[in-house]
Amino acid sequence: MRNILKKIQGQPEKVRKIILWIIIVVLGFAFFLAWVQGLKQRLREAREERFFEQLKPPRFEEQLRSLPKIEIPEFPEISEEELKKLEEEIKKETEQTE
Repeated sequence: MRNILKKIQGQPEKVRKIILWIIIVVLGFAFFLAWVQGLKQRLREAREERFFEQLKPPRFEEQLRSLPKIEIPEFPEISEEELKKLEEEIKKETEQTE
């Protein structure tokens, strides 16, 4: 091992940089393959264990049923005549305030 290191140290800088980059690329590729294999394994396990059931998402239907119901008051219907009267009164009040 020391002989290999001594040989590399004796090489010109350009050759040492090439050796360094080759080692970095090989290690990077090895780490990438290991990551892909781990990802495949996790996906296989998730499929087998039914990933969605394992998460136990909340059941929104049950929550919606348990919420108190809000009653909206009914407004009486206003005839066109009453609506016109209200508009006139509003106009009168706005004129008085100006």
